[in-house]
Amino acid sequence: MNAPHTDADFADWFAERARVNDQRVETIPFSALSGWEFDGTTGDLRHHTGRFFSVRGLRVREPGSPTVGGGGPREWSQPIIHQPEIGVLGILARTFDGVRHYLMQAKAEPGNVNGVQLSPTVQATRSNYTRVHRGGSVRYLEHFTDRRGRVLVDVLQSEQGSWFLHKRNRNMVVETDDDVPVEDDFRWLTLEEIRALLHRDNVINMDARTVLSCLPRPHPAADGRDGPGHAWATSSAALGPDQGALLSLTELSSWFTDAKTRCDLTADLVPLTGIAGWRRTPTEITPEYGGRFRIIAVDVTAPHREVPHWTQPMLAPCAPALAALLYRTIGGVPHFLVQAQVQEGCLDKLEIGPTVHCLPDDHHDRPPYLDVLGSLAPDRIRYDRVQSEEGGRFFAAENRYVIAELDEDFPTEVPPRHCWATLGQLKELLRHSHYLNIEARTLVACAEALR
Repeated sequence: MNAPHTDADFADWFAERARVNDQRVETIPFSALSGWEFDGTTGDLRHHTGRFFSVRGLRVREPGSPTVGGGGPREWSQPIIHQPEIGVLGILARTFDGVRHYLMQAKAEPGNVNGVQLSPTVQATRSNYTRVHRGGSVRYLEHFTDRRGRVLVDVLQSEQGSWFLHKRNRNMVVETDDDVPVEDDFRWLTLEEIRALLHRDNVINMDARTVLSCLPRPHPAADGRDGPGHAWATSSAALGPDQGALLSLTELSSWFTDAKTRCDLTADLVPLTGIAGWRRTPTEITPEYGGRFRIIAVDVTAPHREVPHWTQPMLAPCAPALAALLYRTIGGVPHFLVQAQVQEGCLDKLEIGPTVHCLPDDHHDRPPYLDVLGSLAPDRIRYDRVQSEEGGRFFAAENRYVIAELDEDFPTEVPPRHCWATLGQLKELLRHSHYLNIEARTLVACAEALR
């Protein structure tokens, strides 16, 4: 076993892995892409194999209604990443000395702001693990594709619904009793050690955060294999998801189903050449006015990856977003204020998101509760960190994640698109697919890391 016992142990190992896995990433013109080309008819940017992903056009119409934010209808077009295949995000677990440990990987991604971050044991698209790129095999994959051990988590979850079209990954945790050879880029960590690292910027990557959020809640009679756990999670488990909750789980699910039923947003694929308000230059596909992201191309040299050199397109955000979860105590139980968040790339067009998710400097589209967050005293902020989004498709994508406590006299009556839920209820919903979006799942993982 190689689990670190001090911060210095981990820091030395992590710094060494960052040095060994050093990579070079340079932006290049689209004409320098190898294996990628713009379709002569549609303008879509595709790989010559037809695998991996493509950049296509999406036309969206959002009629005005109370459920989706009110106001008149909105229409827009944008590029979107289309990757219909389902990848594997898997964390291998094993118990040492009565405490469960998780095998984490120090992995470099071309879009990571700091090169190496902690990822799941396996983080691979289907194209990668079937070796379309003709690279090396994915280590430890057999534990998840063959399910060698006890399955603790196995659920399909979405990714960024404004950047991906219908993107899903299989989130898995599998526990083994077998001796597992640990390679240099991998390290056993306890859940407490991983959660402590969530209090640092850009250490635990997005794929690890989503899998961690799906871990089962600790039971009050648990054997302690995951350590002491957070008081919120433990108390929620002791009470059950409905006890002490403002709404029952059935009522919460009904609220969400009603929001999906009332959502009239339509999103249709169109040729990339046909999207209005965007222009293609030799080096980027960019919005003509403002905008939230652009499409670029990069050249990557990473000697220790399955493929040591490649080129690819990437989505580059124009600015960091804010994802905030507000909570208050109701009847002695913390309740989180969540929203039915419309995202054009989601399968059902919306999922449960944080209280606030926006570009904070966008003065034309200020969401409810952004000003409430801004008015809170500093001692009400329980969590405030910058975390990276997926580094394999997004270039230098960071969001600010915040958890803040409201006063106990804050109104419990909220707009129709918002709802109160306990942490136990959110964890219960995470046993199923397509309830919580990726930003909400990150915030659940961060909430469980709070002391």
